[in-house]
Amino acid sequence: MENKSFEQYLQELEGILKMLDDKSISLEDAVKGYTKGLELSKKCYEILSSNEELVVKKMSESGIVDFNRE
Repeated sequence: MENKSFEQYLQELEGILKMLDDKSISLEDAVKGYTKGLELSKKCYEILSSNEELVVKKMSESGIVDFNRE
């Protein structure tokens, strides 16, 4: 999977969700879309997680210690 921005991955995922919402989609296309959607959601999660770690690190370095990650 090529490197895209979070917004690009999210936009592609939204397109797949719209496609899957179409009642006339074939089972084969639905499975392909679902599989691609899983890949895209994993990539979005990785980007979000990576950026969360960066923010927490910067906050810690700045002396902000009352940041609760749950």
